Amino acid sequence: MAYRMWEVLLGAVVVAVAVVFVVFALRSTGTTLSQASSYDLRATFRSAEGVRTGTEVRLAGVKIGSVTNITLNPQTFRAEVTIGVDQAVQLPLDSSIQVASEGLLGGVFIEILPGGDMDNLAAGDTFQDTQSAVSLIALLLRAFTGSSEEEATP
Repeated sequence: MAYRMWEVLLGAVVVAVAVVFVVFALRSTGTTLSQASSYDLRATFRSAEGVRTGTEVRLAGVKIGSVTNITLNPQTFRAEVTIGVDQAVQLPLDSSIQVASEGLLGGVFIEILPGGDMDNLAAGDTFQDTQSAVSLIALLLRAFTGSSEEEATP
């Protein structure tokens, strides 16, 4: 069976597109093929709106990890988030964590604000100071009506 040259080229194009798609999928989900050493930390938020597995964790605007798990605690009704932080980054015990936005139309990321404690968070520790996501709709409602959405509902 002889293959025509255009069939071979078409096959090569299909394989190249598949490779580009896989690379895009890995980058957009924050998944890496290398086994970078990291340690897990936990935080609970009243609202983790926009946070998903793979969401970037940043310190001073630099990615230092990603969200590895997010669940709802049925007793407290709070979002429990587990993050993997690069082993090279040691965070002070009194550091705080917040859900932040890249802008009005931008994505969501987790931001860590380092504290000044001499002791560091260890693997499995939980952040004590957390700040939840701010709802854009609630902010717009306050800006335009001068009230919050809780006051608007009877």
